[in-house]
Amino acid sequence: MQFITVNGIPMVKHGDDLGKLILEAVDKQRLRIENGDLFVVAQTVVSKAEGNVMDLGAVHPSKRSKELAVKLGKDPRLVEVILQQSKEIVRIAHVIISRTKHGLVCANAGVDYSNVDLELVTILPENPEASAGRIRNTVKHKLGVDVAVIISDTQGRPFRHGCVGVAIGISGINPLLDLRGKQDLYGNKLEVTITSPSDSLAAAAVSMMGEADEGTPVVLVKGANYESGEGTIREIVRPPELDLFR
Repeated sequence: MQFITVNGIPMVKHGDDLGKLILEAVDKQRLRIENGDLFVVAQTVVSKAEGNVMDLGAVHPSKRSKELAVKLGKDPRLVEVILQQSKEIVRIAHVIISRTKHGLVCANAGVDYSNVDLELVTILPENPEASAGRIRNTVKHKLGVDVAVIISDTQGRPFRHGCVGVAIGISGINPLLDLRGKQDLYGNKLEVTITSPSDSLAAAAVSMMGEADEGTPVVLVKGANYESGEGTIREIVRPPELDLFR
């Protein structure tokens, strides 16, 4: 596989056609896009393009937000945004773990204050899979090739330090690869093995994007091992009754 950072993506603002910006950058970099290629796009630029950015100056924290802010050492306005973006609070410790309306369980409901101006925060796209689909359709319309698209976010893990990239929206890729029934090197039948190519590819791509001032929110992946399809990220999310974290 090849992971190629797409350079030259400008500072994205509300209303920008993200697919068009990506293709313009690809063209300047003289990258050839082929059937089966895959783009991983950082959630932050998707949220910016779609207007999912909130000004903390316009947020009025509730009593609960103020109480939690004292406990957590956070800005009460930020806590208010997190609560607004949460469908369910799973746990509160040094951080708020919540289930978003998308069904994702993550820290602070995915609310992020990195790579935006002071006093602004990004929230997750309303529909990350629709976002991925729009980028994919733009590529297909402009270039006549069928690619897959992953919208990635960076999230922590409950039992390990350090953040990794995960997929929060997909188009053109089946998120899981079911290996049950296949044999290992010793002829043993795999009974429970299901891998997640979408998360694996997101993690690898995010390591190329960087987390600071690199300014490379898009990665082109060539030769990726995935199954084409119209899968949904909901297939990855464990239902609450099988959520071992709780």
